[in-house]
Amino acid sequence: MKVGVQLHPQHTSYEDFANAVKRVEEIGVDSIWNWDHFFPLYGDPQGNHFEGWTLLTAMGMLTSKAQIGCLVTCNTYRNPALLADMAKTLDHITNGRLILGIGAGWFERDYKEYGYDFGTAGSRLSALEDSLATIKERWQVDVPKPVRGSVPILIGGGGEKKTLRLTAKYADLWHGFGDAETITHKMEVLNDWCAKEGRDPNEIERTCGTDKDDSDEKRDTLVNAGVSQLILGLGAPWDFAAVEKLVRWRDSHK
Repeated sequence: MKVGVQLHPQHTSYEDFANAVKRVEEIGVDSIWNWDHFFPLYGDPQGNHFEGWTLLTAMGMLTSKAQIGCLVTCNTYRNPALLADMAKTLDHITNGRLILGIGAGWFERDYKEYGYDFGTAGSRLSALEDSLATIKERWQVDVPKPVRGSVPILIGGGGEKKTLRLTAKYADLWHGFGDAETITHKMEVLNDWCAKEGRDPNEIERTCGTDKDDSDEKRDTLVNAGVSQLILGLGAPWDFAAVEKLVRWRDSHK
């Protein structure tokens, strides 16, 4: 059982965010995440916000044990070959601690203000499939190769026709949302796609979000559903007591 924290890179200063990264690693989480947007997702829409991959490099240098990643990278914000090179480079910087979290994208304001084509949900998912193939290919031909030969890929989302199919085909981790009943259903769909893609479903780690107010009992139901990592989302001001509670819960399962 593993636990992580997603620190929301908004309504904070870099110094405050950096101190939070160091603090949650000291508490003992297994993974630390940010997100990949250009503007706040809640609160003051004009508030402070930091770019995900630049910040991720800093997170790699601020830590020494925890895995790091964007939860999740928006695929169409960057050329996929460039993203593969960025991920490979950060994988080396962190000595193999990077997870490439990636999804199709959804936050329309990012697209409009930065001049990206928003398209449709279908076109963004098609682009994601093309990009995943390119990323995997670049890791095979570019040098140096990633530390472990390939960077673990996490795909977030629950779309049953496309997202979970892409997860079965390309991902090492899947991140879902919802209660135990919802997660159980989505994992059954994912397992069906694994059978069609010739993948062993046990090769794909199942992760899920958790709220700071979730009880130990609720978290236990997610574990019983097959989740092996819970990731707590936190915004500033940071509630480190909630992180400590989550780590204690994890340790009780060892």
